[in-house]
Amino acid sequence: MEGEDKNEHRNEEEEEFNTPQQLEKKQRKGKEIASETEDQNEEDKRITLKVTQVSERPDRISPIVAYFSTGYDPCKVDPETGKRVHETPKVTVYKHKDDSKKRIQVVVSPPGARVEFVGTNYTGEQAAMQTNTYRVGVFNREAKTLRILPVAHNKIIRLEPKVKAQETVEEEASGSAVVEELGKLTTGERDRYNTKKAVTRDKKKRALNMGDDAETQKFLDGKLGELDVNTAALESTSSTVARNIPPYDAAATTAKEAYPLEKIIEKGEWSFLEDIYWLLEQGTEAATDAYPVFVRNRLFKLRDIKDDMKKQTVSGALTLLTHLVKFKDRNSMNGFDSAKNHKMPDIFRRKFQSMFKDSESERIPVDKANLLISYVLVLSLHVDNFKTDPEDIAKDLRISTVELRKHFQQLGCKFVKQNSTWVATLPTPLNFPEVNRRRKTRK
Repeated sequence: MEGEDKNEHRNEEEEEFNTPQQLEKKQRKGKEIASETEDQNEEDKRITLKVTQVSERPDRISPIVAYFSTGYDPCKVDPETGKRVHETPKVTVYKHKDDSKKRIQVVVSPPGARVEFVGTNYTGEQAAMQTNTYRVGVFNREAKTLRILPVAHNKIIRLEPKVKAQETVEEEASGSAVVEELGKLTTGERDRYNTKKAVTRDKKKRALNMGDDAETQKFLDGKLGELDVNTAALESTSSTVARNIPPYDAAATTAKEAYPLEKIIEKGEWSFLEDIYWLLEQGTEAATDAYPVFVRNRLFKLRDIKDDMKKQTVSGALTLLTHLVKFKDRNSMNGFDSAKNHKMPDIFRRKFQSMFKDSESERIPVDKANLLISYVLVLSLHVDNFKTDPEDIAKDLRISTVELRKHFQQLGCKFVKQNSTWVATLPTPLNFPEVNRRRKTRK
């Protein structure tokens, strides 16, 4: 009875499957391509398989598929001895106590190593949108069966190397334990288990943190103490103004070069900015109310673009603009409801947290909010070919058009009248407004 119950619960579908027959080879003039003996051998090689498709069960976890991001291979065999180079690692799977969240973590611990490989199905590249489905096939040659199994949560897990922490360390000293273990590793051991990107990053970090020895530092301090400082010259020197705007080139001759789009959107981020592009490819008549007003009013312009590369670029800029507006609403009092259901890729959520928020505060500070608005305005200029109407973007940012004009002017924009409408343009080279400095009154 127990076996029958399991068979019913699995809901497996079975069907006979024959390997595809090869097409009959045509005879050429003066030559016979295939003989009767070859046809007989081909018939002997055909195998009849019994295919079984296994569905997911709530009381069991499906097979987990993962890969190592480094050169570590637990199945590597020495060609001379025919034995495995590495011992069989220990594999541990952690599952969230709440089954509805469907979160798992895989930890692979090589014996005797100071690092372990950790991967999850909810962070990193696994958090990106996925349109395909994975399956695992298990072929039994003796029984002539093929079982098709689902992959756990339909995710291929990437295993990243992590330094092991002391399990007996107290909770308040857990952070120092990781640093201590990392210090014990030599440079060669870290480079062996790290990815090429991590190795290059560590080399640059070591070069930046390289300092002078104690004797050299003492000698330099003595020399600096002997120098005479010209205070009058320092007071007359004008200081360089640190502007709270996106990366720019003040000497650029074109508007696109003044605020380069590649300095705002990194190369690896474009694949996460395809939402609006696929919305147009599906032939949707209009965007939903979840998108900002500026984006909805620019969809007709996207449909008229014939160059597919340019269409993807403008769509990516609109998608990033949407994420920035929703991030601002989510961290404000009057716009939280409009952004609570917005799905933002984890790569942009972490980036915005580090750029526009302080770790101590829950809200965005004033200077960070002004920087976020500047990024939105630069993206709007790129979308409108550097002639943009500030009316709709002011509604999305929930500020007045008068206040928004000040932000445009801080970017070096000028307002011109076009068809009875004032639009923001970006003349080059950039000409920023002067900073007013208060002069000391003489008594």
